Amino acid sequence: MADLFKTLSKAAGLVRKGRPMSALIAVQDGLKPPTPKRSRSPKTTRRTSAKAAAARHPRPAPGTFGAHEFDCAHGTIHFRLYTPRGPKRRNLPLVVMLHGCSQTALDFAIGTGMNALADELGCLVLYPQQSQRANLARCWNWHRPKNQARGEGEPALIAALTRHVLAFAAGNPKRVFIAGISAGGSAAAIIGAAYPDLFTAVGVHSGVARGTIRTLPSALAAMRGEGRARSTGRATRPLPTIIFHGDEDRVVHPSNAAGFLNTLERSQPGPLVSRTYYGKSGKGRDFTRKLYRSSGGNILLEDWTIHGSGHEWSGGRAFASYTDPLGPDASREMMRFFLSQRR
Repeated sequence: MADLFKTLSKAAGLVRKGRPMSALIAVQDGLKPPTPKRSRSPKTTRRTSAKAAAARHPRPAPGTFGAHEFDCAHGTIHFRLYTPRGPKRRNLPLVVMLHGCSQTALDFAIGTGMNALADELGCLVLYPQQSQRANLARCWNWHRPKNQARGEGEPALIAALTRHVLAFAAGNPKRVFIAGISAGGSAAAIIGAAYPDLFTAVGVHSGVARGTIRTLPSALAAMRGEGRARSTGRATRPLPTIIFHGDEDRVVHPSNAAGFLNTLERSQPGPLVSRTYYGKSGKGRDFTRKLYRSSGGNILLEDWTIHGSGHEWSGGRAFASYTDPLGPDASREMMRFFLSQRR
């Protein structure tokens, strides 16, 4: 009872400070019941699992946006999958899209307009949906240690789901990308780093770079732009990454964007060649775009700052949540970046 009182008092304080989303996250984190142990199915090889998945599920027809459920040793998850219009094709690229807090897979798909781009560019789009049982606010639990490593937690579940979809939708295993916004963006950075053999590039919108965060308080501090010292020491080389952040974001402080460059520099990629571009979207939103290349000319990081934008998907559709229709089209720019990458 004392713990319950402490949790509710903390949430009330966050509401008074004008941070209702932080309050909701605090409540769900404090009240979440312990996760029961799951019985694990016998191990199978990846090739056998892929064949079994393909046998159980017929390939989706072009132009379909189906709702499905996937179950494995790491958990159960609902998801939506969009298959582009046109003739049925094999070896299409696959983009995994992780929504933000309080969003659903459908809301995120509508807001980003990614399905229309899939028709234009020819790719599959997978939208995993966080369960309210796992998080009342539907946030991906990226701040918990078990969700920050290969082989366990949410990274393992998303990786297993991705392989499942590649198998039954006949996707191209060499052209798989992952992106997300807010908690979904932070999770995308972690999952991409945990599974560089599965994903080719990462897109993060309004997220926090992977690092030393292991608790909810440290995550909330980072989101406020507080108490996050510049990380030091050698880092694992990140996958090619494109990031977007509004400079008026009041949910995830824009200073978090610098963490992605810090991670890249600590991976010791050699000399970086940077170039800065300034522009304006078709609807009047100014932006700054920075490119960081290796000495060999490969783009390792592309960093967009959207001036005047908040915690919103740049260029998104107005009738969905957390979108800024005035900004440059983040979905199109992510797809351009993704499809230019090769494993």
